[in-house]
Amino acid sequence: MTTLLWILIALCFLAAFAGLVYPVIPSAPLLIVGFLIYGFGFSFTELTVSFWIIQTVFIILLFTLDYLVSSYTVDRRGGSQAAKIATTVGLITGPFIIPGIGLLIFPFVFAILTEKIISKKTWKDSVSIGIGTVLGILSSALLKGIAMLLMIVVFIMYVV
Repeated sequence: MTTLLWILIALCFLAAFAGLVYPVIPSAPLLIVGFLIYGFGFSFTELTVSFWIIQTVFIILLFTLDYLVSSYTVDRRGGSQAAKIATTVGLITGPFIIPGIGLLIFPFVFAILTEKIISKKTWKDSVSIGIGTVLGILSSALLKGIAMLLMIVVFIMYVV
């Protein structure tokens, strides 16, 4: 039973990292499910109040990083609200249409087309905004990945 519980915990953690490539996968909740499996399967004794406070800070960080980094990069290049919405649509649909690379291609193309067609910007400005969306996505994924890894390290430090 111990092995099965650890396998389930590890699968939750791995699935959470898959959320970096497939944004519809709820990364933070999957990490919490892994922690809860440990608690219910073994004991909540090691998962103290300080553990949950640290994890809550990381979860808040995960939820805000994506929005803040993406918005900053699009805003910095003069992107519109419509481009942000189009980028979000591209983020959700892209990985399912073209796994992996679709995560970058669709937001990039959607941002460019939105800025060109709706906001009537030049091709140069539209492409610059599209590049900003890709940089935002990559930066956000990197930062979220680091935060998730730190959440797991904290978990291991508390349970070992």
